[in-house]
Amino acid sequence: MTDLLYAFYGDDFTGSTDVLEQLAEGGVPAILFLRQPDVALLARFPDVRAIGMAGDARSRSPGWMDRHLPPAFAALSASGAPILHYKTCSTFDSSPSIGSIGRALDIGRQALGGIVPILIGAPHLGRYLIFGNLFAAAGGVVHRIDRHPTMARHPVTPMDEADMRLHLARQTAARIALAPIDRIQAGEADRLFCEASDAGLEAILFDGMDEASLAAVGTVLLAHQRDRFRFAVGSSGVTRALILGWQAAGIVLPAPALPRAGTVDRLLVMSGSCSPVTATQIATARQGGFATVQADVAALVAGNLAEEERLARTAIARLADTGRVVVHSAEGPLGQDVPAAGAAIGAALGRVSRTVVRQSGIGRLLFAGGDTSSHGVAQMGLDALAWAAPLERGAPLVRAFAAEPELDGLELVLKGGQMGAPDFFETVRRGG
Repeated sequence: MTDLLYAFYGDDFTGSTDVLEQLAEGGVPAILFLRQPDVALLARFPDVRAIGMAGDARSRSPGWMDRHLPPAFAALSASGAPILHYKTCSTFDSSPSIGSIGRALDIGRQALGGIVPILIGAPHLGRYLIFGNLFAAAGGVVHRIDRHPTMARHPVTPMDEADMRLHLARQTAARIALAPIDRIQAGEADRLFCEASDAGLEAILFDGMDEASLAAVGTVLLAHQRDRFRFAVGSSGVTRALILGWQAAGIVLPAPALPRAGTVDRLLVMSGSCSPVTATQIATARQGGFATVQADVAALVAGNLAEEERLARTAIARLADTGRVVVHSAEGPLGQDVPAAGAAIGAALGRVSRTVVRQSGIGRLLFAGGDTSSHGVAQMGLDALAWAAPLERGAPLVRAFAAEPELDGLELVLKGGQMGAPDFFETVRRGG
C-alpha cells in the first residue's frame, strides 16, 4: 500500500459504504475495514488506492471520541495516505453531546495539524450548502435542514440550525472561515483557502451545490494536501471533490462499465429505523409478499436472549416459507414506546442476523437504519467490506470478507433511514 491516495474514517457504517460507492464509480479501488487493520489484514489488499475504517462515532459521546478516535486516526494516518477524511452524514446532524463533529474536528486537527477543510454538500444525495446554509431533499422537495420534515425532528440529533458554522460553534471553539458559492464560482476558492490558512484559522467551510463547485474544491485540496492540511471533515462530497480533482489531473481514470448485482431467492432485512421513509418501505414490502416480524423492543434493550432466539427462529422459518423477511423494531416514529436505545437494538439485530446467516445460508442481507447498520454489522464478525455493485444512490451492494466461511462473501446493503424508494427492499432482492 505505497500508492494510497486517500484514507477515511466513517462516523457510521452506511456513510462508509457511500464512500465506497463514490470511489468505485470514480475508478479508485478501495477497501473498508470493520476493525483496526493489522499487518496481515492489510496484506490481503495490496492493490487498493484508498482505505477506510467504519466506526460508530455518530452515536457516541465526546468522551468516547477522545478515547477511540486518536488511535483510529493514527492507524489510518500511518498508511501514508496524504489525506485523512472524517466522513460525516450529509445531513450533518450532530450535537455537543452525541456525534459531535466539532469534537472530531478538534481531535483530527490536533493529531495532523494544518487547517481543516469542511465540505458538506453532496449533490448526488440531494444535499446542498449555499452561503453556509445546508439544504436537503425529501420527497422530491429541497428543504432547509432546520425545516426538513425528518431531520428537524430527529429523535437524537434534531437539526434546529441551518447555518453550519453556527451549528459547529456549539461543538467546537475552532474559528471557521467560509468560502461562499459566489466566490467559488468566481475562481477564488484557492485564494480563500490560503488566506484562511495564513491567518491561522482552524477550519474553512466550502459551499457545494453542483459538480462544478465540488471540482473547484477538489483542485484546491489536491494543491495543498500535506503542506497546508492533512485532515478534512464532511460528507461524501469530499470524496467526490477529490475524485474530480484526481481525474482532472490524470491520476485516475473513470471506472469502466460497472457490474450489476444478480437476483437472489432469499433476502433478510433487519430494520431498527424509526424513519417514515423506512416505514413506507416496510409497508410496501409487506404488500409485495415479504413476511414481517415485529421485535419486542423492550426485551431487546433489556438484553433478553430469549427474544433474540425467537427472532432468529422465526426469521429462519419465514425464509423457508417466503424467502423474503423483514425483522423490524419499529414502523415509523410511532413504534413501540420504549426509550431510545439504538445501540442496544442495533447490536441485538446484528446478533440475530449472524445466527440466521449461519443457520440458513442466505447470501444477501440488508440493514435499514444508520445506527442499526453500525451496531449490527459490528456484531457480525466481519473484517472488511468491498464495493460490489450499484443499487440505489448512497446504498450500494457490498461484499464481506471474514475468517468464518459462512460469513465470507456475504453480500450486504447498509441503508440509512432516509434512503431509498418505497420498493427498495425488493430492489435489493432483485439486484437493481
